[in-house]
Amino acid sequence: MSPDEFSLVIQKIRPFTDYIYLHVLGEPLLHPQLDEILTIAETAGLYINITTNGGLLERKKEILSKHNIRQMNISLHDAEENIEPDKWDNYLQTVLNFAIKTAGKTYISLRLWNTTNEASADFNWLCTNQIAAKFNMQMELLNQNTNGKSLKLAEHIFLQRGPRFEWPDENKKGMQTQKTCYALRDHIAILADGQVVPCCLDGDAALRLGDIFKEELSDILNSERAQKIHKGFLNNKITEDICKTCGFII
Repeated sequence: MSPDEFSLVIQKIRPFTDYIYLHVLGEPLLHPQLDEILTIAETAGLYINITTNGGLLERKKEILSKHNIRQMNISLHDAEENIEPDKWDNYLQTVLNFAIKTAGKTYISLRLWNTTNEASADFNWLCTNQIAAKFNMQMELLNQNTNGKSLKLAEHIFLQRGPRFEWPDENKKGMQTQKTCYALRDHIAILADGQVVPCCLDGDAALRLGDIFKEELSDILNSERAQKIHKGFLNNKITEDICKTCGFII
């Protein structure tokens, strides 16, 4: 999304929200005009939240330090699948050092969302071991079941552990019929091409609701499909087949 397109998006969503989250199955720190993007959101008075895999924190730290970022969610679990094991230690040290340095003005949430995956045991042990050493905490405390709640490591720094979940897939057949969801209740997602979708897991726009570049957000949110999805979740009912395949639980 270009800065001009992003500015238009900000203009259209500003009456509806004070918060913006830069992610949706992409790595926001890869954006070649990240500095300008953050400036646009900051100038609009939005609280900026970023979800990142943490691989570019060192390279982008000067840009990030220039801006008022409310919260950074760092998906530690992503490193297990995308970084060679001999680089895990250096990655974790970089992330933890960044967290400590940045926590003075930004909330840091370290996410370890793979606790039910047996293959992740070695990686998870390394994560908790390094976190325990860095923050002078007991491993037993870090390994306890927090039922999805965040564990405070230091001022403005938290660890959030959770089970791995199945991403929604329109090519699969799901069996769920009842479910509630945050989709259209407290958030929507806007993809780089302007497609508006109900939630941040729909990176392929399987549930297209409209085009923010061509339509007003109020019209999109009041569309028949959007209202049907929203009312369905309010009544613990799934109205779209792809939602029946989603493993995210609230």
